[in-house]
Amino acid sequence: MSEATTQAFFAVQPQTVDTGTARLPCRRFGSGPALLLVHGFPLSGFTWHKVLPELSRRYTCYVPDLPGLGKTEWTDATDFSFPGQGLTLKALVDHLGLGRYSVLAQNTGGTYARYLALADTARVEKLMLLNTEMPHHRPPWIPLYQFLMRVPGTLPAFSVLLRSDAFLRSSMGFGGCFNDLSLIDGDFRDHVVEPLIRSARRRDGMRRYLIGAKWAAVDALARDHARLTMPVRLIWGVDDPTFPIGLAKRMTAQFPRADLVGIPGARLLAHEEKPREVARAVVDFLG
Repeated sequence: MSEATTQAFFAVQPQTVDTGTARLPCRRFGSGPALLLVHGFPLSGFTWHKVLPELSRRYTCYVPDLPGLGKTEWTDATDFSFPGQGLTLKALVDHLGLGRYSVLAQNTGGTYARYLALADTARVEKLMLLNTEMPHHRPPWIPLYQFLMRVPGTLPAFSVLLRSDAFLRSSMGFGGCFNDLSLIDGDFRDHVVEPLIRSARRRDGMRRYLIGAKWAAVDALARDHARLTMPVRLIWGVDDPTFPIGLAKRMTAQFPRADLVGIPGARLLAHEEKPREVARAVVDFLG
Protein backbone atom coordinates (compact mmCIF):
# COMPACT_ATOMS: atom_id res chain seq x y z
CA MET A 1 0.00 0.00 0.00
CA SER A 2 2.68 2.49 1.00
CA GLU A 3 4.71 2.19 -2.20
CA ALA A 4 1.64 2.62 -4.40
CA THR A 5 0.34 5.63 -2.46
CA THR A 6 3.80 7.21 -2.51
CA GLN A 7 3.94 6.91 -6.30
CA ALA A 8 0.42 8.30 -6.63
CA PHE A 9 1.29 11.27 -4.41
CA PHE A 10 4.39 12.31 -6.32
CA ALA A 11 2.71 11.70 -9.69
CA VAL A 12 0.68 14.86 -9.02
CA GLN A 13 2.73 17.99 -9.69
CA PRO A 14 2.22 20.77 -7.14
CA GLN A 15 0.99 24.25 -7.88
CA THR A 16 3.20 26.89 -6.24
CA VAL A 17 1.16 29.47 -4.36
CA ASP A 18 2.69 32.81 -3.35
CA THR A 19 1.08 33.89 -0.08
CA GLY A 20 3.01 37.15 0.12
CA THR A 21 5.70 36.07 2.58
CA ALA A 22 6.14 32.44 1.49
CA ARG A 23 5.79 30.19 -1.55
CA LEU A 24 3.96 26.95 -0.88
CA PRO A 25 3.72 23.87 -3.10
CA CYS A 26 0.14 22.60 -3.05
CA ARG A 27 -1.14 19.39 -4.66
CA ARG A 28 -4.75 18.74 -5.65
CA PHE A 29 -6.38 15.31 -5.67
CA GLY A 30 -9.88 14.08 -6.52
CA SER A 31 -13.16 15.91 -6.94
CA GLY A 32 -16.09 16.94 -4.81
CA PRO A 33 -16.40 19.31 -1.83
CA ALA A 34 -13.17 21.08 -0.87
CA LEU A 35 -11.03 19.54 1.88
CA LEU A 36 -7.79 21.19 3.03
CA LEU A 37 -5.24 18.82 4.61
CA VAL A 38 -2.74 20.47 6.96
CA HIS A 39 0.37 18.58 8.09
CA GLY A 40 2.35 18.99 11.30
CA PHE A 41 5.97 18.89 12.50
CA PRO A 42 8.44 17.90 11.06
CA LEU A 43 6.48 16.57 8.12
CA SER A 44 5.12 17.80 4.79
CA GLY A 45 2.02 17.23 2.71
CA PHE A 46 3.43 13.78 1.90
CA THR A 47 2.28 12.57 5.33
CA TRP A 48 -1.29 12.29 3.96
CA HIS A 49 -0.43 9.91 1.11
CA LYS A 50 -2.01 6.83 2.75
CA VAL A 51 -5.42 8.45 3.36
CA LEU A 52 -5.63 10.34 0.06
CA PRO A 53 -6.86 7.40 -2.07
CA GLU A 54 -9.98 7.07 0.08
CA LEU A 55 -10.60 10.77 0.67
CA SER A 56 -10.02 11.84 -2.96
CA ARG A 57 -12.86 9.58 -4.11
CA ARG A 58 -15.31 11.93 -2.41
CA TYR A 59 -13.56 15.29 -1.94
CA THR A 60 -11.23 17.67 -3.70
CA CYS A 61 -8.20 17.39 -1.44
CA TYR A 62 -5.78 20.34 -1.30
CA VAL A 63 -2.44 19.27 0.20
CA PRO A 64 0.12 22.05 0.84
CA ASP A 65 3.53 22.09 2.48
CA LEU A 66 3.74 24.64 5.28
CA PRO A 67 6.43 27.35 5.63
CA GLY A 68 9.68 25.92 6.97
CA LEU A 69 8.90 22.34 6.01
CA GLY A 70 8.65 20.33 2.80
CA LYS A 71 9.73 22.21 -0.32
CA THR A 72 8.48 25.62 0.75
CA GLU A 73 10.28 28.90 0.27
CA TRP A 74 10.24 31.47 3.06
CA THR A 75 11.77 34.83 3.92
CA ASP A 76 12.64 36.74 7.08
CA ALA A 77 9.17 38.27 6.79
CA THR A 78 7.44 34.87 7.10
CA ASP A 79 5.41 34.65 10.31
CA PHE A 80 6.09 31.23 11.88
CA SER A 81 3.84 31.76 14.90
CA PHE A 82 0.70 29.67 15.32
CA PRO A 83 -1.62 32.59 14.39
CA GLY A 84 0.77 33.61 11.60
CA GLN A 85 0.72 30.15 10.04
CA GLY A 86 -3.08 30.24 10.27
CA LEU A 87 -3.14 33.49 8.29
CA THR A 88 -0.75 31.98 5.72
CA LEU A 89 -3.23 29.15 5.27
CA LYS A 90 -6.01 31.72 4.80
CA ALA A 91 -3.94 33.43 2.10
CA LEU A 92 -3.53 30.02 0.47
CA VAL A 93 -7.26 29.22 0.37
CA ASP A 94 -7.98 32.76 -0.84
CA HIS A 95 -5.52 32.26 -3.70
CA LEU A 96 -7.04 28.86 -4.51
CA GLY A 97 -10.45 30.53 -4.74
CA LEU A 98 -12.15 28.19 -2.29
CA GLY A 99 -15.64 29.02 -1.13
CA ARG A 100 -16.85 26.75 1.65
CA TYR A 101 -14.32 24.10 2.68
CA SER A 102 -13.51 21.68 5.48
CA VAL A 103 -10.15 21.14 7.16
CA LEU A 104 -8.32 18.01 8.29
CA ALA A 105 -5.17 18.76 10.28
CA GLN A 106 -2.70 16.97 12.53
CA ASN A 107 -0.13 17.84 15.21
CA THR A 108 1.06 21.48 14.94
CA GLY A 109 -1.04 21.75 11.80
CA GLY A 110 -4.08 21.25 14.02
CA THR A 111 -3.25 24.45 15.89
CA TYR A 112 -2.63 26.34 12.65
CA ALA A 113 -5.98 25.03 11.42
CA ARG A 114 -7.75 26.33 14.50
CA TYR A 115 -6.29 29.77 13.92
CA LEU A 116 -7.31 29.52 10.26
CA ALA A 117 -10.86 28.66 11.36
CA LEU A 118 -10.91 31.58 13.80
CA ALA A 119 -9.88 33.92 10.95
CA ASP A 120 -12.23 32.35 8.37
CA THR A 121 -15.21 31.12 10.40
CA ALA A 122 -17.75 31.89 7.69
CA ARG A 123 -16.11 29.55 5.15
CA VAL A 124 -14.86 26.62 7.27
CA GLU A 125 -17.69 24.08 7.24
CA LYS A 126 -16.18 21.36 9.42
CA LEU A 127 -12.91 20.97 11.30
CA MET A 128 -11.10 17.70 12.08
CA LEU A 129 -8.10 17.58 14.41
CA LEU A 130 -5.69 14.67 14.81
CA ASN A 131 -3.43 14.43 17.88
CA THR A 132 -2.67 18.11 18.25
CA GLU A 133 -1.66 20.66 20.87
CA MET A 134 -3.92 21.19 23.88
CA PRO A 135 -4.10 24.28 26.11
CA HIS A 136 -1.83 24.14 29.16
CA HIS A 137 -0.17 20.90 28.03
CA ARG A 138 3.47 20.74 26.95
CA PRO A 139 4.38 17.72 24.83
CA PRO A 140 7.52 15.81 25.82
CA TRP A 141 10.82 17.03 24.31
CA ILE A 142 9.40 19.88 22.22
CA PRO A 143 10.23 22.71 24.69
CA LEU A 144 13.75 21.25 24.97
CA TYR A 145 14.12 21.17 21.19
CA GLN A 146 12.89 24.75 20.98
CA PHE A 147 15.63 25.78 23.41
CA LEU A 148 18.31 23.79 21.60
CA MET A 149 17.35 25.32 18.24
CA ARG A 150 18.79 28.61 19.54
CA VAL A 151 22.12 27.01 20.53
CA PRO A 152 24.92 27.24 17.92
CA GLY A 153 25.91 23.86 16.51
CA THR A 154 22.58 22.15 17.21
CA LEU A 155 21.53 21.71 13.58
CA PRO A 156 24.71 19.94 12.40
CA ALA A 157 24.55 17.71 15.49
CA PHE A 158 20.91 16.95 14.74
CA SER A 159 21.77 15.79 11.23
CA VAL A 160 24.22 13.30 12.79
CA LEU A 161 21.62 12.03 15.25
CA LEU A 162 19.13 11.45 12.43
CA ARG A 163 21.54 8.88 10.98
CA SER A 164 21.20 6.77 14.13
CA ASP A 165 18.53 4.07 14.19
CA ALA A 166 18.63 4.11 18.00
CA PHE A 167 17.83 7.85 18.04
CA LEU A 168 15.09 7.56 15.42
CA ARG A 169 13.34 4.85 17.47
CA SER A 170 13.77 6.63 20.81
CA SER A 171 11.21 8.87 22.49
CA MET A 172 13.36 11.86 21.47
CA GLY A 173 13.10 10.80 17.84
CA PHE A 174 10.04 9.17 16.29
CA GLY A 175 9.44 6.46 18.89
CA GLY A 176 6.32 8.23 20.12
CA CYS A 177 4.86 8.44 16.63
CA PHE A 178 4.21 4.75 15.96
CA ASN A 179 3.39 1.58 17.84
CA ASP A 180 4.95 -0.27 14.91
CA LEU A 181 8.48 1.15 14.80
CA SER A 182 9.16 -0.52 11.46
CA LEU A 183 7.08 2.30 9.93
CA ILE A 184 10.00 4.64 10.60
CA ASP A 185 11.84 2.87 7.78
CA GLY A 186 10.95 2.84 4.09
CA ASP A 187 9.01 5.80 2.72
CA PHE A 188 8.97 7.64 6.05
CA ARG A 189 12.75 7.57 6.28
CA ASP A 190 13.15 8.44 2.59
CA HIS A 191 10.75 11.41 2.54
CA VAL A 192 10.84 12.74 6.12
CA VAL A 193 14.19 11.87 7.67
CA GLU A 194 16.60 11.88 4.71
CA PRO A 195 15.72 15.40 3.48
CA LEU A 196 16.59 16.76 6.93
CA ILE A 197 19.92 14.94 6.83
CA ARG A 198 20.83 16.08 3.32
CA SER A 199 19.64 19.70 3.30
CA ALA A 200 20.92 22.45 5.59
CA ARG A 201 18.08 24.65 4.33
CA ARG A 202 15.52 22.03 5.38
CA ARG A 203 17.06 21.96 8.85
CA ASP A 204 17.00 25.77 9.04
CA GLY A 205 13.33 25.76 8.01
CA MET A 206 12.60 23.19 10.73
CA ARG A 207 14.40 25.45 13.23
CA ARG A 208 12.33 28.50 12.26
CA TYR A 209 9.12 26.47 12.32
CA LEU A 210 9.89 25.13 15.78
CA ILE A 211 10.99 28.44 17.32
CA GLY A 212 7.85 30.14 16.00
CA ALA A 213 5.58 27.84 18.02
CA LYS A 214 4.81 29.96 21.10
CA TRP A 215 2.79 28.25 23.84
CA ALA A 216 0.79 31.32 24.87
CA ALA A 217 -1.12 31.01 21.58
CA VAL A 218 -1.97 27.38 22.40
CA ASP A 219 -3.13 28.23 25.92
CA ALA A 220 -5.33 31.04 24.55
CA LEU A 221 -7.34 28.42 22.68
CA ALA A 222 -8.90 27.33 25.98
CA ARG A 223 -10.95 30.49 25.59
CA ASP A 224 -11.09 30.76 21.80
CA HIS A 225 -12.35 27.21 21.17
CA ALA A 226 -15.79 28.52 22.14
CA ARG A 227 -15.73 30.71 19.02
CA LEU A 228 -15.35 27.71 16.71
CA THR A 229 -19.05 27.01 16.24
CA MET A 230 -18.69 24.73 13.19
CA PRO A 231 -18.89 20.95 13.81
CA VAL A 232 -15.53 19.68 15.10
CA ARG A 233 -14.25 16.11 15.31
CA LEU A 234 -11.13 15.07 17.20
CA ILE A 235 -9.61 11.89 15.75
CA TRP A 236 -7.05 10.50 18.17
CA GLY A 237 -4.46 7.75 18.29
CA VAL A 238 -5.37 6.35 21.68
CA ASP A 239 -1.81 5.20 22.52
CA ASP A 240 -0.22 8.60 21.89
CA PRO A 241 2.27 9.55 24.65
CA THR A 242 2.74 13.04 23.20
CA PHE A 243 -0.88 14.21 23.42
CA PRO A 244 -2.68 11.83 25.83
CA ILE A 245 -6.24 11.01 24.88
CA GLY A 246 -7.48 11.74 28.39
CA LEU A 247 -6.52 15.40 27.93
CA ALA A 248 -8.06 15.36 24.46
CA LYS A 249 -11.38 14.31 25.99
CA ARG A 250 -11.26 17.34 28.27
CA MET A 251 -10.44 19.63 25.35
CA THR A 252 -13.40 18.29 23.36
CA ALA A 253 -15.74 19.91 25.88
CA GLN A 254 -14.29 23.36 25.04
CA PHE A 255 -15.90 23.35 21.58
CA PRO A 256 -19.62 24.08 21.19
CA ARG A 257 -20.18 21.16 18.75
CA ALA A 258 -17.47 18.52 19.00
CA ASP A 259 -16.96 14.79 19.38
CA LEU A 260 -13.93 12.52 19.71
CA VAL A 261 -13.15 9.28 17.86
CA GLY A 262 -10.32 7.14 19.24
CA ILE A 263 -8.13 5.11 16.89
CA PRO A 264 -6.92 1.99 18.76
CA GLY A 265 -3.41 0.77 18.06
CA ALA A 266 -2.16 4.18 16.93
CA ARG A 267 0.06 6.86 18.42
CA LEU A 268 0.85 10.39 17.25
CA LEU A 269 0.70 9.69 13.51
CA ALA A 270 -2.58 7.79 13.47
CA HIS A 271 -3.21 8.69 9.81
CA GLU A 272 0.04 6.93 8.83
CA GLU A 273 -0.31 3.97 11.19
CA LYS A 274 -4.06 3.33 10.76
CA PRO A 275 -5.00 5.13 7.53
CA ARG A 276 -8.19 3.16 6.82
CA GLU A 277 -9.58 3.84 10.28
CA VAL A 278 -8.74 7.53 10.09
CA ALA A 279 -10.21 7.88 6.60
CA ARG A 280 -13.39 6.20 7.80
CA ALA A 281 -13.68 8.63 10.72
CA VAL A 282 -13.26 11.54 8.30
CA VAL A 283 -15.79 10.27 5.76
CA ASP A 284 -18.35 9.45 8.46
CA PHE A 285 -18.04 12.99 9.80
CA LEU A 286 -18.10 14.84 6.49
CA GLY A 287 -20.82 12.72 4.93
